Amino acid sequence: MMLYYILSVGLILLLAFGFPVGMSLGIIGLIGYVTNMGPIMAWINVSVIPQKMTFSLMNFLLLSIPLFILAAKVMNTAGITKRIFRFADTTVGFLPGGLAHANVVASLIFSGMSGAAVSDAASLGQIEVEAMTSNGYDADFSFAVTAASSTIGPIFPPSVPMVVFSTISGVSVGRLFLGGVVPGLLMTAAIMALIIMTSSKRNYPRRSVPKVTELFSSLKDALLPMLTPVVLLGGIWSGTFTPTESAAVAAAYALCISFFVYKEITPKGLLQILQDTARDTAAIGFIIASAAFYGWVLARSGLTYQFADWITGITTNPLVFLLMLNLFFLVVGCFLEAIAAILIFGPILFPPAMMLGIDPLQFGVIMVLNLMIGLLTPPFGIVLFIVQDIAKISYQNAVRAILPYFIPLIIVLLSMTFFPALVTWLPTRLM
Repeated sequence: MMLYYILSVGLILLLAFGFPVGMSLGIIGLIGYVTNMGPIMAWINVSVIPQKMTFSLMNFLLLSIPLFILAAKVMNTAGITKRIFRFADTTVGFLPGGLAHANVVASLIFSGMSGAAVSDAASLGQIEVEAMTSNGYDADFSFAVTAASSTIGPIFPPSVPMVVFSTISGVSVGRLFLGGVVPGLLMTAAIMALIIMTSSKRNYPRRSVPKVTELFSSLKDALLPMLTPVVLLGGIWSGTFTPTESAAVAAAYALCISFFVYKEITPKGLLQILQDTARDTAAIGFIIASAAFYGWVLARSGLTYQFADWITGITTNPLVFLLMLNLFFLVVGCFLEAIAAILIFGPILFPPAMMLGIDPLQFGVIMVLNLMIGLLTPPFGIVLFIVQDIAKISYQNAVRAILPYFIPLIIVLLSMTFFPALVTWLPTRLM
């Protein structure tokens, strides 16, 4: 029983005191390992710790993570993000609350390059918030739209969390990517519907209906970066390359258009991008390795099996199980980083989900969306803090402003729960 408290309560306490996620998982895993094995046996078998950690990184799929990060950072030059935002504004800026809609559409387009909510919030966020506030939109409203739209990134392909989920479940990355297309579009539409209602009440400005020549001009400027997800998904769907190879193609394509076509990256700037990519990759890799060791100790303790038996003992109804899963991951997402949450709880909850006949694609996309909503949820939502800092508003105002945007996101989440075809239809048709 003491081991169970160490592995659960101990981890929560370290995270609550602000310890980094990877370090918290490693420390608690080590304490749990020594408690389970005993000090003498733990010392004799100490080599198992680096073995478990390094083995978890020996997966070909994980190679796509640094490549997707590199592609996103290369695309995240000021010129390219402004081109994307200008095209989005030209396309939907005539709707009530024009720039807010441009914000959401730009996030959807950029999500086809980054695959990470934090990357979207940190890169496009500065441009989007500045453009909205300088054109008469409230800072709170600008913050809320920017933060909510950034959650589209890990749902619409490519998606770093879905790559991680694939490594622990064996589900095809290509099918997971395609499974996120319809939910990503639904999230976009739902957030835009709320923007229309809010903007109509507050009488926010909007631009005139664009001329054909203006549309063509903005499309021409943004076309090359917008082709990134087309190249990526088209290659996977056609079987030209694997998801990992598609990440390499996306990174190479981003480098070519940024370095040779737009000429906005200097050799010095490219070196900085490579250094930032290496640092971010190392941070994710440390979390994956620590979570793998923690998960192994968790499995040895028997807690995972007891937890699975407890859940299946409560219900054998797949729909009730998914609703419980939603509540659980919405809470977990408030405290735990998405990749760590997938690595820890995915292996625990995936087997009982399969026993109940839940489609693995539906399970994976629902898990990721829950954790993305958690990025906006107090008290530790990282996107909440990033965009709050950009918008220069108080934490209290940020929480108050973001609350209405949970409604469209929860509606999409419940729609996916009740109608699995929203996730499975496109992968089934194309693959």
